[in-house]
Amino acid sequence: MAAAGKLHGMGWKARQGTSDHPGPPRGSSALEHELVHLMIRCLTEGASSGMTTGGRRHDAIVARFEEFMEANPDTPLYLTEICAAIGVTERTLRVSCEEHLGMGPIRYLSLRRMYLVRRALLRADPSTATVTRIVTDHGFWELGRFSVSYRTLFGESPSESLRRPADDRGHMSKQPVVARELVSA
Repeated sequence: MAAAGKLHGMGWKARQGTSDHPGPPRGSSALEHELVHLMIRCLTEGASSGMTTGGRRHDAIVARFEEFMEANPDTPLYLTEICAAIGVTERTLRVSCEEHLGMGPIRYLSLRRMYLVRRALLRADPSTATVTRIVTDHGFWELGRFSVSYRTLFGESPSESLRRPADDRGHMSKQPVVARELVSA
């Protein structure tokens, strides 16, 4: 519970622009990035007391995983290439992610790609872009399943996100249903 209070305080600092995270705030996208970073930091720091050597190793693995994700913010990534880049087996990465993020790396990557698609849909020009093109560019091939998952997560269909008026595209007015998704993962 202390970790949740710490996250709330860190989130409030980020919202007020007084965060200790490096770099200037850059609008809602920066705030979203900051909150994700703070959540992961809160989760990993909150569990660090009394850790075993294996726990510290898992901390380092999750940190490398996080760094690799931050270094490739707009790239759809796959588990095999991530494991090769950070130098661990899939099983080790899975155990580390379960321990620190509360979900496996595949679920984490899937949610990350969903957010990348949403961002691309909100930034795209609806007169030239198509949902199919954007979705398949991010590695989703089963469009029906994707659409159902997208609606469950964000509360609107992908085509509604794409057609959203330009003045409403800068911020995401519909809140994602992340908590329910993370619990069921």
